[in-house]
Parts: sequence; structure tokens; C-alpha cells
Amino acid sequence: MSRPRILIVGAGFAGYRTARVLSRLTRHKADITLLNPTDYFLYLPLLPQVAAGVLEPRRVTVSLPGTLPRVRLVLGEADGIDLDARTVHYTGPEGDGGTLGYDRLVLAVGSVNKLLPVPGVAEYAHGFRGLPEALYLRDHVTRQVELAAAADDPKNCAARCTFVVVGAGYTGTEVAAQGKLFTDALVRKQPLYDGMRPRWLLLDVAPRVLPELDERLSRTADRVLRQRGVDVRTQTSVEEATPTGVRLSDGEFVDTRTLVWCVGVRPDPLVAGLDRPLEHGRLLVDPYLQVPGHPEVYACGDAAAVPDLDRPGQYTPMTAQHAWRHGRIAGRNVAASLGIGSRRAYHHRDLGFTVDLGGAKAAANPLGVPLSGPVAGAVTRGYHLAAMPANRIRVAADWLLDAVLPRQAVQLGLVRSWSVPLDTASPELARVPGAPAKHADRPEGAS
Repeated sequence: MSRPRILIVGAGFAGYRTARVLSRLTRHKADITLLNPTDYFLYLPLLPQVAAGVLEPRRVTVSLPGTLPRVRLVLGEADGIDLDARTVHYTGPEGDGGTLGYDRLVLAVGSVNKLLPVPGVAEYAHGFRGLPEALYLRDHVTRQVELAAAADDPKNCAARCTFVVVGAGYTGTEVAAQGKLFTDALVRKQPLYDGMRPRWLLLDVAPRVLPELDERLSRTADRVLRQRGVDVRTQTSVEEATPTGVRLSDGEFVDTRTLVWCVGVRPDPLVAGLDRPLEHGRLLVDPYLQVPGHPEVYACGDAAAVPDLDRPGQYTPMTAQHAWRHGRIAGRNVAASLGIGSRRAYHHRDLGFTVDLGGAKAAANPLGVPLSGPVAGAVTRGYHLAAMPANRIRVAADWLLDAVLPRQAVQLGLVRSWSVPLDTASPELARVPGAPAKHADRPEGAS
């Protein structure tokens, strides 16, 4: 008798955790396949430190084959799901296609950059959802500072050393905070025209930074950013982006060559093609993470609208903390459907949040206790080390080296601007010459 086939689509926080749990629970009682575009799990919370030169890129990646025993990895992107035939079609990294069958399917396809109909943004802004985008930003910022240091024209120098981050949520706040420290370190070695200093702007339409988090965390982050010299502008948005700058909602035109788009995320468009009920683009599931009408299909992470049993009528937010916990319950419930253990509904307890602001600064509220300064910094880094599935020693070593040695500021030239378009359904992959673009608003072949 053949073993049941479990197919997991996506290896983000939810998909990776699901695969780990199933690998442990099922042992050799099921065939587990993981479909993912890359061979690593990306620990997204530390990505701003990659862009700022604190961590090397491989530190925030966890090998899938190396950490998921008894799980078969298939490299590719799902582009079509047939729920009736129980098959998933995918496109491999070299353009070849394939089809995978399943008895249990776990959809953990995550999210993509959230786009707004602002003229010029799709052409001139870059997101921050994947490793290629972080590598591009590090090269780009380094290049702008080097070009500014060589410029004789003060206007050109100022424009190149002005960096605009849109979106003062978790990601945007950390990018601006880490980026300011990075560029300040760069100009100490390469002084700018007439003593100019790098300028970072952080914009958001919300009335405060980190609007989705506790107000005390928001106040701490705002204070640190302003003390560091970041120009924080709330209730302000971008009305137009051009090759030479951005026009703000208050009418001001800011000369810049850098626009980082961190306005949030939206569910991967793949789930929109399933012809199943959606909630703001997320696939509706029951408290056991099963898709109604298809008990063999589970969904978790950013692409799933999971009922919040502690707040009736609402759904759990799209955060890494929830996705990681979704994965644990999804793994247990899939195993239970095969007769291993019992299934559980998804319940959660808020453990608090941490925001790394660079250096020794952070804002944190573990278990609701508000912290700031070096204590918050220690708690934040301790939390990340505990949460990472691997690479803890390497990450800690990079932090130690960053504390005692100057950062290596060089352009590697590995990722070009056209390789990381904002409008993409695959932020984890850099585009290559001749490959067709996968736009984030056009799911292909889903049924």
C-alpha cells in the first residue's frame, strides 16, 4: 500500500514550520514534498541588517535540505492548482514545467509587495520582501554615497544622499533606522561635499510610526529615529515618483535616487485563482486551517484568513509570529488526518513584538512589558537567536564583529535594478535576462 502524499507549497515561516513538524511526526509514514522557488528558508526579520551590511546574506538563510530530514525538495513556483484532480502545476528554475499530485495539500505561499496606484512607483521604487532586494539596496546605497562623495555639484550630492522609505511599519522603520547608521558610517570614510550628511525620510499616511503596534513601542521608535537624524513624516504619502525624485502629498518635491517601498504586503495572487471564498485576498479557512469544501487542503501564513477565536469576526494578522504558529498547527492537523495524534484549532497568545533599531537601540514589549535602550536591544537579539532555526552562532559572530570592526562597504554588483522589479509575484527570485516577468496581479493557470 502506497504512503499518503503530503505536498507543501511555500517555505516561508508557515510552510517551513509545517514541514518540520510533519517530518518529526510522520517519520516514514508519509511522503512529504516541499515545493519552493529557493532551497532556503529566509528569516525575514533580519533582512534589514543584510541591507545595512551588519549580516552576511547566508546568515539569514536556512538550508531546506540540510534542516528538513525526510522531506523531498522540489525547486519551482506553483502556477496552477487543480483541486478536483488534486494536482499542482509548477514551473522550475530553468523554465521547465511539472505536475505534483497530493493526498494532503498545505498552501503556505505567503505574500508579495503591496502596490498602490501611484504614478511612477512601479518603475522607480523597489520593495523589501526578498534577499535579492536587500542585496540590491545595499549595493545601491553604497553606490549613491560613493557617487555623492565624488560629486562637485552640491545639488547632485544632496540628491544622491537622500533616501526615501515609504511605509513606517515594522519593515520600513527598521530599514530607515539601520540605513541611517550604515550611510553615516560610509560618509565617515568618504566625506561629502561641504560637510553634507546623508538624509533619510520615513513616510507614512498613518498618524504615527509602527501604527499596528503598541503606542509605547511607537513612541520609542519615533524618538530613536529622530535622535538619529531620520526625517519622520507621518500623515504624508508619495503622489508621484520620477527618475530624479518623488513628489509628496504636501506638494514638496524631494530630489532623490532612492525610493524604498515598504507599505505592506498582500497575499500571493495564486490563491485568488482557486475559486474559493476570500477575505481581502486571503483564502478563508476554518479554525483547523482547512479550506471549507476541501478537507484535504490546508492553508496557513499570509495567504490564509485564519479566524481569530479570541476576537470573533476577525482574522489573525499577516505577521511572521502568526505564520510560524500556523505552521505548527497545520503540521499537527495534517498528521492527525493521517491518524497520528489529534487535531487542534488555532489559538494564540500575544508574546509581544521587537523592533531592532540598529546599534544597541531597540523597542520591545515581551509579554507586554515595554522596554527600550540597550535592554530592549539585548532582548530583541536574544529573541531572534532563539527564533532562528539555524545559523545562531554565525549570526552572533557577525554581530560581535560589527561591534568591534568597521563594516565592509563594497558593491558586489550581483543584483541589478531591473532584476528586482516592485511588481512581481516572486520577490524571492531575481529576474534573469530573457525570463518572462511574473506580475503580482496576474495569477497564471490557477483553476
